[in-house]
Amino acid sequence: MKEKLRQNWKLFLIASLTLGLAPFKPPHIVGKLQWIAGGNAFSGEHAMKFMDWFDVFLHGTPWILLIVSIILNLLTLSSKNK
Repeated sequence: MKEKLRQNWKLFLIASLTLGLAPFKPPHIVGKLQWIAGGNAFSGEHAMKFMDWFDVFLHGTPWILLIVSIILNLLTLSSKNK
């Protein structure tokens, strides 16, 4: 599993730049992260609903996979240099 995550960084990059940033003006993930960071996502009149959380999951997953892949590649690279 780690090897597949490490090898598929190009796929994760393409997914991050397409699905991760869709729609492009402004990207959903940016708006949702601002909503969460603002503190109104969990309670109050304008709390996030299930569809909003699904949006965060859908647009955020490619970015998480890309970050994990980059970290695994860096760890592999550093272990080869020792």
